[in-house]
Amino acid sequence: MAENCQCFSGGFPMNAKIIEIIDETNTGKRTLLFDREFENMNPGNFCMVWIRGVDEIPLGCAYKNGVTFQTVGPATNALFDLKVGDSVGLRGPLGNPFTLPEKGEKVLIISGGIGAAPLAPLAEKSKEIGADVTIILGARSEADLIFEQRFGKTGEVLLTTDDGTKGRKGFVTDILAELDLTKIDKIYVCGPEMMMKFVMKILIEKDALEKAEFSMERYFKCGIGVCGACCIDTLGVRVCKDGPVFKAETLIDSEFGKYHRDASGKRISY
Repeated sequence: MAENCQCFSGGFPMNAKIIEIIDETNTGKRTLLFDREFENMNPGNFCMVWIRGVDEIPLGCAYKNGVTFQTVGPATNALFDLKVGDSVGLRGPLGNPFTLPEKGEKVLIISGGIGAAPLAPLAEKSKEIGADVTIILGARSEADLIFEQRFGKTGEVLLTTDDGTKGRKGFVTDILAELDLTKIDKIYVCGPEMMMKFVMKILIEKDALEKAEFSMERYFKCGIGVCGACCIDTLGVRVCKDGPVFKAETLIDSEFGKYHRDASGKRISY
């Protein structure tokens, strides 16, 4: 955490200078720490990051003064090219966060890929509250794993990689299918949507869906619920304002796991 950081809250854009860059992997996953902190940030909140001359994009708040992202397009590639001392515009914290557990509750966190970014602060806050935390941490390979040690400070970490280079070979759902979820009080999920779709299927089969909250990703324009670009069928809710965290059971009859939309609003099937 940076010393003497100024705090700011969602609303007006604020200039933030990059004070530290952390390469989480050698596969394009990076953390940027800023000279400003997100005031009243809760796990699951996001911020809008303005890369000047390129675009403004939503990124999960991975730290009180930082974001973690992977390079997937022009904006994130431009963000990746910035150096210490460069600045971006920030708006945040924004969105609907996770519901925090109570002291003594058993918590299961299911993380896939860059979904670890909003879930790591949740794991830390849950431990601080006094919850019993277990994490299923998945990635394509050992080289893609992020926050393994950070999660490890909060509870038991069950590792899985697609290629078996670390932990169990397979998917987070392979481990989830074997767990006794009757002993779990709250379940939190973030990762690729198809991963979350199969997690939902198992939770339904195990009659545990009402315990779960999912963090969704959609194309954002305004980030504050005005433009409607991130509304999801058939619920009509705005992911940026009513989410990105939703009770899992509310997503059953929605577009979740079926399709999303591009910048023009065109449906893109998974």
